[in-house]
Amino acid sequence: METQKVTTEFRMSQWTKIIQSRIDSGLSIKDFCQANGISRHAYFYWQKKLRERACTAIEAAEETRSIVPGGWMQLAPKREYAVKETLGIEINGCNITVDAETDLELLKKVCRVLMSL
Repeated sequence: METQKVTTEFRMSQWTKIIQSRIDSGLSIKDFCQANGISRHAYFYWQKKLRERACTAIEAAEETRSIVPGGWMQLAPKREYAVKETLGIEINGCNITVDAETDLELLKKVCRVLMSL
């Protein structure tokens, strides 16, 4: 069984080189096969085999790369927005909104002025 795999791999590598040299030559398949004594049927047979192998390799790579099962869509994590906590103060009809970053000395002065109104 191992001999058969080695033989197939060898043939695949040989035909890969042949097909690549045909592409590099710029000749049509018919002209290339005639010039190199290759049967067109053999050329197309091995071209098909190589394409099937390439597709199988791509499908296998995509299956291992896919983390999310088919039919599901992976969503980006929801962004968390920082909510700034504020405090509203009303003194004699005037509204003041403060947060944790408000200077306490300034707040004291503003409250004294508003209370004196």
